[in-house]
Amino acid sequence: MALYTHHLPAWKREEVEEIKKNSAQYTLIGLVDMYGIPAAQVQQIRRNLRGKAVIKVVRNTLIEHALGEIGGKVTELNKFISGHSAMIFTNDNPFKLFKALEKTKTKMAAKPGETAPEDIVIEKGPTSFKPGPIVGELQQAGIPAAIEGGKVKIRETKTIVKKGAVISRKVADVLIKMDIKPMDVGLVLQAAFYEGDVYEPSVLAIDETAILAQVQLAAQQAFNLSVNAAIPTKETIAPILTKAVREARGLAIEAAIYEKDVVDAIIGKAQRESLALKNIVK
Repeated sequence: MALYTHHLPAWKREEVEEIKKNSAQYTLIGLVDMYGIPAAQVQQIRRNLRGKAVIKVVRNTLIEHALGEIGGKVTELNKFISGHSAMIFTNDNPFKLFKALEKTKTKMAAKPGETAPEDIVIEKGPTSFKPGPIVGELQQAGIPAAIEGGKVKIRETKTIVKKGAVISRKVADVLIKMDIKPMDVGLVLQAAFYEGDVYEPSVLAIDETAILAQVQLAAQQAFNLSVNAAIPTKETIAPILTKAVREARGLAIEAAIYEKDVVDAIIGKAQRESLALKNIVK
C-alpha cells in the first residue's frame, strides 16, 4: 500500500473529507466495481438510486487514504479495492443494497478477452441466417452449423464457452451476429462495511425464494411438533384441544365408556359389529 503524507493538495483533501463525511452520515460504506459500464448507464443507475444511495467515483489512493484516516475495522475494505472501484454509501443493510445493485445490471455483448459469467450455450434449431460465409464462421467458433432446406441451422445444442473461460474473438464476433448478449453489466458490490462487519458478495447473494420456503417448512414442522407433543402455544392451543377431544372421544368409543356425548356412537358401533357377525354366521 502506498505511503501518504498529510500534505495533500487541496482538491485531494476535499475528496478525502467528502468520503469521511459520507462515511459518518451513512450506516453502510461499500465498494463497487464499475468496470465496463457505459457512461449513460452509470447516469441511469445514479438516477435509479437517488434518495437511496450515493455513489462516489474517486481515485483508489484517496479511498485508501480516507479509510485510513477513519481507522478501525473499516480499513479492511482496502483489500477489496481494484482498478475500477468506486464508493457507495447508503442507510440500507448490505442485503438490500446487493439486491438493488443486481437490478442495475443489463445484458450486453461480449468483448474478446472477457470472462464468461455463465456457460454460453447455443441451442439447436434454425437461425435467421441465409447460406453463406456465416456457416464457416459459426463452425470456426465451435458451433455445429449446416445448411438445411436453404437455411442455416444449428445441428445440436453446444456449450461453446464454459463459465470462467475467456471468450475468443471468433466467439465474440459470432455472438454479436446471433444477437446473444451473455455479459451482465452493472455495479458489482465488492464489499460492504456495516455495523462493524465486512460483508462480501458471497454471503449476500441469497435465494430469497429458497430461504422463504425453508422458513415456511420450519414453521410447519414446529407447529406439528407442538401439536403432536402437546406443547401449548398461542398458535397451537386450539389444534391441541381439538386433537385431545378427538382422541378422547375415540378412546371412549373403543373402550365402551358410557358418557352422554358418546353413547350414540357406542350403540352405533355395537350395531355395526352385530350385523357383521350375523352375516358371518349366515
